[in-house]
Amino acid sequence: MTQTSPWYSYINGRTVSILFLGFSSGLPLYTLIYLMQAFLATAGLSLQALGLFGLVLFPYTFKFLWAPFMDRYTVLPLGRRRGWMAVTQLALFVLIGLLGMCDPKAGQWLIGGAAFLVAFTSASQDVVIDAYRREILAEEEQGLGAAIIVNAYKASSLIPSALGLVMAASQPWQIVFWTVAAFMLPGFICTLVAKEPALYGTPPKNLQEAVVLPFREFVQRDGMKQALFIIAFILLYKIGDSMSTALSTKFFLDTGFTTKQIGLAANATGWWAAFAGGAVGGIWMIKLGINRALWVFGVLQALAILGFAWLAQVGPDPVLLSAVYGFEAFASPGLGAAALVAFMSRATDPRYTATQYALFSSLAAVPRTFINSSVGYIVAETGWFWFFIVCFILAFPAMMMLPKIAPWNSRHEKP
Repeated sequence: MTQTSPWYSYINGRTVSILFLGFSSGLPLYTLIYLMQAFLATAGLSLQALGLFGLVLFPYTFKFLWAPFMDRYTVLPLGRRRGWMAVTQLALFVLIGLLGMCDPKAGQWLIGGAAFLVAFTSASQDVVIDAYRREILAEEEQGLGAAIIVNAYKASSLIPSALGLVMAASQPWQIVFWTVAAFMLPGFICTLVAKEPALYGTPPKNLQEAVVLPFREFVQRDGMKQALFIIAFILLYKIGDSMSTALSTKFFLDTGFTTKQIGLAANATGWWAAFAGGAVGGIWMIKLGINRALWVFGVLQALAILGFAWLAQVGPDPVLLSAVYGFEAFASPGLGAAALVAFMSRATDPRYTATQYALFSSLAAVPRTFINSSVGYIVAETGWFWFFIVCFILAFPAMMMLPKIAPWNSRHEKP
């Protein structure tokens, strides 16, 4: 029997660097979601125009298209990964700052283009940070690294959604955006002092190889059937959970809660439970291994959906609301997301990390981006209680694939 090292022995320079880089990865996205929306709304843009600005987030879904370029080419003397991280981080610092200097009323196309550049550069930064994390961490550190980056990503939302919006009450938007942009600099400094990951094998010699070889390797590794199993599993692992929370605020309002009650539950239990879930998830994955974590966290993630069904039956109980909100945040973005990130990281070949992980993470975003658009129609036909039962049932296909995808007892896991 192999003796597992205590979790704190994995806290080192590599995992600490992932903390800073995860923060830099999330900041631009939450700036576009929270701060940009407030900026445009206070300028008097219509609801329809605000909705159209959501289209600028498309690069996050299609980042695998240009990931081969980042796998093939090196910029700056820092190395293949750190060079691209430095370029994207500096570009984001400038682009986020410039957003606040635009006039939404005078040039909607200009500010829309600037926001798209932020999204494109941010998605590109995600590609290379995910590749760096996969390559710099040892296999036994992947679970903890996944939990760290998930938590740091979420923590970055506090800068635009809390600090930025508070500042906006008394400061010009230019100062607000440049202040938020400045929080990209710690990640840039981390990039400068961090180590470049060691090269595994021979990187692609040209752009054609960078495009073809990652997909060929993935298919040939264990055969087409296993490759399709992995793709299907990534698509399905969080589909029930993702659908159940797509219109959660609308559900809470229809149940009879006030916006104040919803906000208090979110602040009192939601964010902190998600943070605790990520921390516990990382430590737990060290003990369980990634395969077993997918089983255990998947079950908890599915049970959290039943909490919503329970609330739909009970009605507006504030205590139950906080409990349901907290357990879902603990089990899904905390535990489930960390396990899936660790699994996707392990499924990549270190020679083609950027391209393969970008493909996996894009697939994981498909339910959130496309399938969730059908949620309103389903609820209209079923009602809230049976909708959550449907979501719970949709958690089963991925769980049934686990014996094939991630056997409980396998050579990857430590007994």
